[in-house]
Amino acid sequence: MADVAPAVAAPEATDVTAGRASDPAVISAGLKGAMRRLASGVAIVTALGDEAPVGMAATSITSLTMDPPAVLVCVNQTASIHAHLSPGCPVSINLLSRHQRDVSAAFGGAVARDARFGVGSWTPDAHGLPILEEAQANLSCTIDSMTPYGTHSIVIARVEAVRLSEAVDPLIFQDGAYL
Repeated sequence: MADVAPAVAAPEATDVTAGRASDPAVISAGLKGAMRRLASGVAIVTALGDEAPVGMAATSITSLTMDPPAVLVCVNQTASIHAHLSPGCPVSINLLSRHQRDVSAAFGGAVARDARFGVGSWTPDAHGLPILEEAQANLSCTIDSMTPYGTHSIVIARVEAVRLSEAVDPLIFQDGAYL
């Protein structure tokens, strides 16, 4: 007779919006709690600034289409990189490896903007944008469109070149911590 694992009870769930579903603050807080439960890969997005490259850590990145090859990135309109993004501009997207937590922290705000590219090893792509050595993957892109929505802009970027690492060991972020 085969061993049968004991049944595990499902965790209790709480409807945080019960009776208050029309309150935008309650919905926003509930959505924030829900999205913290979604594990995401971490990337660094870079663009050309006025005098030097600029960059930010991001977890809101997804493939959009393979034909044409494109990705979607959500960028807060208050992020310093936002002013340097517009259709036709080049961007690079660097998917971080597990050992690159220091790079994620630097671009997440732990390091001053003018010192961020001092963390990690960077090399220029065909557009002159920094791409991160030892990243899981590097995508060199050109922005096709930007759509403002609420506090963010939805950036659609056409992928023009891809560089892949041999190892697959991504940096994953969930509920305010790295996994």
